[in-house]
Amino acid sequence: MKKIIFNKLIIDVTKFFFLSSLSLSLIILVVQAVNFLDYVSEDGHGIYTYFGITFLNFPKIFSRVMPFCIFITVFYIINKYELKNELLIFWNIGIKKIKFINTLVFFSFAFLSLQLILNTIIVPKSLDQAREFVRKSNIEFFPNLIKEKKFIDAVESLTIFVEKKNRNGELKNIYLKDSINENQSQIIYAKKGKLVFNDQKNHLELFDGNFIDIDKKKITTFSFKKTEFDLAKYKTKTTIFPKIQELPTRLIFFCLYKLNFNYQYKLQKSFLDCNEENYGNIIEEAFKRAIKPLFIPVIVLISSLVILYNKDNFFYSKFQYFLFFLVLIIIIMSEISSRYISDLYSTIFFSFLPIILFLLIYLFLIVKFRKKI
Repeated sequence: MKKIIFNKLIIDVTKFFFLSSLSLSLIILVVQAVNFLDYVSEDGHGIYTYFGITFLNFPKIFSRVMPFCIFITVFYIINKYELKNELLIFWNIGIKKIKFINTLVFFSFAFLSLQLILNTIIVPKSLDQAREFVRKSNIEFFPNLIKEKKFIDAVESLTIFVEKKNRNGELKNIYLKDSINENQSQIIYAKKGKLVFNDQKNHLELFDGNFIDIDKKKITTFSFKKTEFDLAKYKTKTTIFPKIQELPTRLIFFCLYKLNFNYQYKLQKSFLDCNEENYGNIIEEAFKRAIKPLFIPVIVLISSLVILYNKDNFFYSKFQYFLFFLVLIIIIMSEISSRYISDLYSTIFFSFLPIILFLLIYLFLIVKFRKKI
């Protein structure tokens, strides 16, 4: 009988957790999707890229809402059992409260493992794939990027202006400025032109125009009847280097080992600046991936404390409010504590903080239940 009850508890918690977390994640995803419209409206990428980037951000959102949804789940399930007098039945058939809490705590390690996998493997990979979507779409984005009577500077080092763009793709009065470096730039003006897509590359065919090459020492100009401008070498400003959130976890932890223990090994080609100046960002990212999931058992343990009072007790509602705000403080603490890590000692302290909190709360429970016995 007891086994059936505990199985029911686990099933109820699992169902409600995935229902609440998926629902909340989808709502946040829809809201954030508005921000990704810039990839279509300003950067000129296709709608396929837009949806790809949007859905590849889903694992990140799901991971972020997990702690709050776990708290809501445990809180809701226990309150539902209490209001239906199911908890009273559990206690009367011999189920101990500490056993009930232990079941929830043990199951919380499954959620801990899920968030750990998300943070260390799935989220970085999905964010990197989202950026790869943008990289690969560069061969298609120029036709969407060019708009009439608007200066376009979404492309690295290149400014484009077109006075008129026909439906058949013909362009009129085209202005191009390529800022090669601080000392050199090229300006092209053409009366007519059109985009040509050959060999998986974009080219701009220009007719009846002038070419101006400006460097520090001289200015060179010449006219042309027809020329081609290669667009394949240009990338949007959003695709140059991945952010630290997109890098593999092993690379981040290897860099931390290198910095903390003065390990003399040069990292192979990567986009991570493994140096003392970037230490704060690296340790903060490592903390978010590996340490934040450790707060989940703490959140579950605090949420399960609601069984200490029944619904007829005067302190029942007040105690619920207290637990609600306590969990919110724990969640906020898990989010901001990484910002206060500055050296090896603070790293160790904040890494062990969730474990210390868990042990203190669990010790309080043991003492409380022993007094009742």
